[in-house]
Amino acid sequence: MAINFFEEEIKSSLTSKRMVKEWIKQIAGNKGFKIVTLNYIFCTDEYLLDININYLNHDTYTDIVTFDQSEKETEIEGDIYISIDRVKENANNQQTEYKEELLRVLAHGLLHLCGYKDKTKLDKAEMRNEENLSLSLFPTATVPRGTVK
Repeated sequence: MAINFFEEEIKSSLTSKRMVKEWIKQIAGNKGFKIVTLNYIFCTDEYLLDININYLNHDTYTDIVTFDQSEKETEIEGDIYISIDRVKENANNQQTEYKEELLRVLAHGLLHLCGYKDKTKLDKAEMRNEENLSLSLFPTATVPRGTVK
């Protein structure tokens, strides 16, 4: 099992990496998945925009792009690209702490690899609930704002 963190052109300021890895492993386990290899790549808006255009034909800024490379249904292998610029802006817009928003996005990418979607209104509500549940599992987490019931 390998969970890796990489930084491209920007610093993520992710602290407590060991704790974060255990938390990610716990989320996956709770969903019935085993992590084989999971790479989180922290990058800039421009870096992720380039990926979004070249691989997904989406000419828009986004906070996350997830690539599933799993070959077995219950195993997770993938790359998750996260724009630190977007995470900071989203945290500011939602009046939440950067660390909480970064954890939310880390969980969001993992949840995609577990099969959760976010295209429809119903899917978005389910994804938000799962993100909040994931955040509640983090050892120093506080109750997340905006919990959807």
